[in-house]
Amino acid sequence: MKFHYYAETDSLYISLIDKPSADSQEVAAGIVLDFDSEGHLVGIDIDRASQIADLSRLEAEALPLSSIALGNAAQAS
Repeated sequence: MKFHYYAETDSLYISLIDKPSADSQEVAAGIVLDFDSEGHLVGIDIDRASQIADLSRLEAEALPLSSIALGNAAQAS
């Protein structure tokens, strides 16, 4: 799973699996779900993300993580 934040558009994309999107559905204002060709959820796009979520903090509870990779911006902080 990957989180991509685009400051220029204030959008957050949560990539659940590494598969291309074949279909999208807006489920609420500014919330779009992306599906692969088999109908499986592959990503979530959130517009106005900084107004909806606290982007300065990320918590993970009880996830079976074997590794954590930080992007360049996170490593510089």
